[in-house]
Amino acid sequence: MAEIPAAREPGRRSLEAALLVVSIAALAFNLRAAITSLPPVFPELEARLRLSPATVTVLAATPVLCFGAVSGLAAWLNRRLGEERVLFGALILLSAGLLLRGALPRSMLFPGTIVACGAIAVMNVLLSSTIKRRAPARAGLYIGIYLTSLSAGAVIASLVSVPLYDATGRSVQVTLGLWGLPAIAATLIWITQLRYRRSSRPDRDAPPPARHRASVYRHALAWQVTAFMGLQSLLYYAGVSWLPELFRDRGESAAAAGTLLAVLGLGNLLTSLSTPVLAQRMTDQRVLVVPVVLVTAGGLAGSLWAPLGSAALWMLVLGAAQGAALGLAIYFTMARAPDPATAASLSSLAQSVGYLVSAAGPLAVGFLRAATGGWTVPVTGLLLICGAELAVGLFVGRPKMLPDGGLAVGSSGRPEADSAPADNYSKL
Repeated sequence: MAEIPAAREPGRRSLEAALLVVSIAALAFNLRAAITSLPPVFPELEARLRLSPATVTVLAATPVLCFGAVSGLAAWLNRRLGEERVLFGALILLSAGLLLRGALPRSMLFPGTIVACGAIAVMNVLLSSTIKRRAPARAGLYIGIYLTSLSAGAVIASLVSVPLYDATGRSVQVTLGLWGLPAIAATLIWITQLRYRRSSRPDRDAPPPARHRASVYRHALAWQVTAFMGLQSLLYYAGVSWLPELFRDRGESAAAAGTLLAVLGLGNLLTSLSTPVLAQRMTDQRVLVVPVVLVTAGGLAGSLWAPLGSAALWMLVLGAAQGAALGLAIYFTMARAPDPATAASLSSLAQSVGYLVSAAGPLAVGFLRAATGGWTVPVTGLLLICGAELAVGLFVGRPKMLPDGGLAVGSSGRPEADSAPADNYSKL
């Protein structure tokens, strides 16, 4: 292969960076749209598809159950195939699951959702480690772009679900199947990244990464990252799944409740880009964790107890806080790992266990609401979860890193050589 002249090298690198950004944004757009498009039309799906309230509750919890069940496979797939190829395959499965769910909603609602959400689980895990490997110097910015696009997909999906359902003559097929189109577009765009597939495989001559993968599970810091991921996800998915129902019970129309969910997503957009960038510039992220969790609690309380006329403000506040919490959680899976292989393993642990924990949110809120006939007990329970998230965040926000063959964390929060035992760096 002919060598590229040095004068053309910067231009080629710029093109590669631009294609990576576009590919990340296109993929990330699909990470929540398939999920947030459902809650605004839960009552309509219940009526048209003859679903019981218990079935709708299980449907609300299906995404996070899939995330927990499938996330653990992502690092294993990455080691064998490389991140770019695994992400490409996940996009194909996502497209297929969404199209099947739309084409045959009566028989494929759950199977299609499971396939789509399993694919999303893999993408959730590997996108952050891909960024750490491909653009470590700009990781905070790239994660911000990824989360901004994710939030945009969530906003658009929740905003248009009810109007789309009404405009298509109450077509469940179109309302569910439409979201396969952006997934197909992202699949085509991601083809530009397949040329990098070999670089994502571990070097066979390097020290075996298995030691790092095994050690992740033995360190308190890894479980702190996992707990923070799980608790913030529990609060997010409980809110996304049931806040439209809460507002409809308080007197809002179906369209207005869907709009309020879109406002929640708009709040995510306000902080999704800035939070990872700020976190990367700070040595100690606890100064971000504390206000983020407190504002989350305020937004949840305001959604139920504040006057209904101020609901949009509280949804914006809650969305901004939850967007920042997700940004921190994703950032921690990357920043607390010394290398991309460990980042993939830490992300896999955090998202597999964390999302299994978070599945309790939609399930518990649904069953508590059915048992009590109101929203006071479910929302109070979520406020208690905020307290647990704050406690965990005070540990995981400290400037520490998982060990890497004798690397320790210096005062700058970056790893530096040290002869102290590796296990000392992740103890409580």
